[in-house]
Amino acid sequence: QVQLVESGGGLVQPGGSLRLSCAASGIIFSDAVMGWYRQAPGKQREWVASLTAGGRTSYADSVKGRFTISRDNAKNTLYLQMNSLKPEDTAVYSCVDYRSTYWGQGTQVTVSS
Repeated sequence: QVQLVESGGGLVQPGGSLRLSCAASGIIFSDAVMGWYRQAPGKQREWVASLTAGGRTSYADSVKGRFTISRDNAKNTLYLQMNSLKPEDTAVYSCVDYRSTYWGQGTQVTVSS
């Protein structure tokens, strides 16, 4: 049974940082292509970043240079380091395993002063 569990969200001031985690089970994590998406209230879900098994990363233009996606295969965990956060980054952030198409439940990130 595939399970993805996000954590690390919270309330942060503009300019601050957060690191999100996505703990995976039920998949061969080291072979997985993983991604982060986010959905703000009243908006469609949007892609944030992806990471291949080989370590290739890609980012949405809106987060490029501020966010970093990474993985720890020994811990079966995907990360999203978010720096220089802006109010428009406020959303529920979810991770996905592209092969199984399983999603996590999401973690809320709120950027506000």
